[in-house]
Amino acid sequence: MIRVLLVDDQPLIRSGFRALLDLEDDIEVVAEAADGRDGVVLARQHLPDIALIDIQMPGMDGIEATRHIAADPDLAGVHVVILTNYGLDEYVYHALRAGAAGYLVKDIRPEDFLHSVRVAARGDALLAPSITRRLIHRYLAQPLNTSANTGLKELTTREREAVTLVAQGLSNDEIANHMVISPLTAKTHINRAMTKLHARDRAQLVVLAYESGLVTPHNS
Repeated sequence: MIRVLLVDDQPLIRSGFRALLDLEDDIEVVAEAADGRDGVVLARQHLPDIALIDIQMPGMDGIEATRHIAADPDLAGVHVVILTNYGLDEYVYHALRAGAAGYLVKDIRPEDFLHSVRVAARGDALLAPSITRRLIHRYLAQPLNTSANTGLKELTTREREAVTLVAQGLSNDEIANHMVISPLTAKTHINRAMTKLHARDRAQLVVLAYESGLVTPHNS
């Protein structure tokens, strides 16, 4: 059962998503909150698998709430998915930097929304390659993150290759095909890289790959 926390300041929006999620046999909405601060409290109380969090809310906004959840070791199993009306690059970038596992716009189709919840629950990143490319071109003119670059030195050659492919938006099966290995071995390389780089999930691995310079607009 996938346990979901809904955090949105609009009751009608929360009700709509709850009604959609409650129809699924493998998904359960365990709590709702109308602002980020209460969302963080409820995340600690219920330990959901997924926290669907709006960005713009009164009081603590969604990005700050994400940052609190990502920084709490007791909430390491909570995958935050930003769910918002705004598909702007700035929001995507700051949400991922804060520790979000994915980013969805509210005009998503119901079937795609449900699929995305299940993808996030597996620990996979919800970041389309098209969004990734936009982020690269807009933000990677910034100075490289030297701490991320240092962490890359701990990776094996195969782990670095796997991280590069993750950052390009490939799935485990696609990475396995590219590297001519089994999907299980690909997943092992990725998990070891996440551990070495202290990344919560694949989305954080993507951010670190870009910030460190491992992936650039020329090789993505």
